[in-house]
Amino acid sequence: MSSGQLSREEALACSADCRHACHVMLYANTNAQLFGRIPIRHIILMQMRFDGLLGFPGGLVDPAEETLEDGLSRELQEELGVSLPVSAEDHVTSCHAPSSSASRLITHFYAKRMEEEQIKEVERAAATTATDHGLEVMGMVRVPLYTMKGGAGLPFFLSHAFVGNCRSQLLDALLRFGLIAPQELHAALTHTVERIHTHSTKDLHDALALTEKMGEWP
Repeated sequence: MSSGQLSREEALACSADCRHACHVMLYANTNAQLFGRIPIRHIILMQMRFDGLLGFPGGLVDPAEETLEDGLSRELQEELGVSLPVSAEDHVTSCHAPSSSASRLITHFYAKRMEEEQIKEVERAAATTATDHGLEVMGMVRVPLYTMKGGAGLPFFLSHAFVGNCRSQLLDALLRFGLIAPQELHAALTHTVERIHTHSTKDLHDALALTEKMGEWP
């Protein structure tokens, strides 16, 4: 087991003085092609959160009142607007959240494979009937698994800000479930690192300079 990771049983044994958060990656295979030529291969759902960070659907669960899976299903009903049963077999990893020494938060990550039409129904419900839509959840997004010229696609997506260890959970799941080849992910990450250290930083500095010119700050 990787450093920092816990078995499901070890995590639950910490219930007395720990908080627990459960999140799930919903995914499906697809034959769709972007522009009729770029295979999309898999649909992976994430969400834009209220704080501007990308994350997976889910939330806090109290194991003293409900099972992890029942709590996760409850959160999904609120965020996605549909009933999605999640089982212990869908559990992937549990670990202490980064920088959570004070709150002692343990994150539980699940992955649930669905049919393409089921995924589309989740997207429709999330935008029309979910109680959290427009509040805690700004909207659902799909993860682009392709890399286009200049690093568009997955490299650009990975350069966004993710909540907690969510980006690591995504990368681990992509490899664990064979959704992308290791060499392809390595190439995408290389583009991502280059973008974060050059283009993104430059854009932010340019925007900062522009706002300073428009205002009267020293």
